[in-house]
Amino acid sequence: MTAKINIEKVLVAPLDWGMGHATRCISLIQSLLHNGYKVLIAASDQQKIFLQQEFPEIEFLELKGYEVRYSKSGWLFLFKLFAQVPRVLSIIKYEHQWLNKIIDEQKIDLVISDNRFGLHSKKCPCIFITHQLTVKAPFKWLEKIIQKINYSYIDQFSACWVPDVAGNINAAGILSHPKKLPKIPVHYLGFLSRFEKHTAAEKKYDYCIVLSGPEPQRTILEKLILKDIEHISGKILLVRGLPASEEFIQTSENVTIKNYLPGTQLQQAFQQSEYIISRSGYTTVMEILSIQKKSILIPTPGQTEQEYLADLLQNQNLAFTISQSKFSIINAVQQAKQFSYSTISLPVFNDERLKQLMQQLEF
Repeated sequence: MTAKINIEKVLVAPLDWGMGHATRCISLIQSLLHNGYKVLIAASDQQKIFLQQEFPEIEFLELKGYEVRYSKSGWLFLFKLFAQVPRVLSIIKYEHQWLNKIIDEQKIDLVISDNRFGLHSKKCPCIFITHQLTVKAPFKWLEKIIQKINYSYIDQFSACWVPDVAGNINAAGILSHPKKLPKIPVHYLGFLSRFEKHTAAEKKYDYCIVLSGPEPQRTILEKLILKDIEHISGKILLVRGLPASEEFIQTSENVTIKNYLPGTQLQQAFQQSEYIISRSGYTTVMEILSIQKKSILIPTPGQTEQEYLADLLQNQNLAFTISQSKFSIINAVQQAKQFSYSTISLPVFNDERLKQLMQQLEF
């Protein structure tokens, strides 16, 4: 038997697989605060530092991450990922036990888990956020097995919120619109983007380069860019995606390097740039599409989701994409200038959408 529930305190917990999950939780957390909910955030390491800078007034709970590591070679990524499965499963078990304890200690009324599979409980409604209802794999038979496992976890939650748009015109294609949905209620949020389009923004940079994602691939791409960046004309901003770093990198006068930028400053930098150069991570894709900017996207080697998104966007002329194995910033910039870009306008998640979702919650 289900019933409407009274929600006051909400726990939000993003996955630690790169910064994208933490980043896309920002607009969700802001909406929760605007609607009068008390928010707690569960995170650790870089994600915790990053979100503390965005929400210094919010209480944080320490929750260790999955700590997934990439391989230096893209073709070895799948093997390295499978080798980490036993440890990830142990963390999923741990976080499930941790959550049941925290719900009682902190009097949690609602849990919102961004891709953390163990954060479900019978003590209160628990929402699972993902754009990957289909997890891309090199083989179709493997995709079907992974989807079955994926749904076995998702179906233990109260509902699934998908950061995309329902219908044929969307951003994530088959990733967020599979033929078969989970058994639990599935709701499409619109874009979870921190950014809004400002047509009057004055151009300050020709290129804004944003690095992100797990190591060692973040560093590998950074080295590729720094090797040739002095040969690119125009004003360049490079954001390294390292909120905890104090390292200073010296380069040519036309290049500004920042270890990290808070959301408002990064939004301003995006608005003031002609091109965005980044990984094709879904959160970054949502932000670029929401402000309708030209982009050059480099999928993380071996990450099939990013490779799929890159192909999808290039086929729709929404982004120019290039593989890391062929990447040279000099050639990429030249080719992007010849590329015929299109734009798309899709709904962005807002306070009103959150109210609708909260009214539909049952437990």
